[in-house]
Amino acid sequence: MMDSRHCEEVLRHHGIRPTAVRMLVLDAMERFSDTFSLADLEEATDAIDRSSIFRTLTLFTRRHLLHLIEDGSGSAKYCVCHNDHACRIDELHCHFHCEACGRTLCLDHTQIPVIAYPAGYEVRQIDYLLKGLCPTCREKQRR
Repeated sequence: MMDSRHCEEVLRHHGIRPTAVRMLVLDAMERFSDTFSLADLEEATDAIDRSSIFRTLTLFTRRHLLHLIEDGSGSAKYCVCHNDHACRIDELHCHFHCEACGRTLCLDHTQIPVIAYPAGYEVRQIDYLLKGLCPTCREKQRR
């Protein structure tokens, strides 16, 4: 659990005014080891309503505290930015969506391949998603 001073520091560093809701959401999302959804945060912060969490996630994504991952499940996933919240394209990592259990996992030690694109374009985000079976679900299918 983050102390309130650290939460305030992180938020101010990103130009976000610390409020009680924002600090609670930041603390809750820091406890997830992989991606999480709005529903996951609702469960982790049962005292905060869904719309307040959604507005906070939107703000945190705009201010680069979070990465938004579209995994094709119809439910947006988020992961905490661990690069001092100032990611460059070459620091982004891949994600893996398990088609059996539905989890989307961060593959922290896999970089997104460098892709050549036409001159004149400015790339701000790259999403690289692998789909298949996670090791646990793969092992279950073997039995």
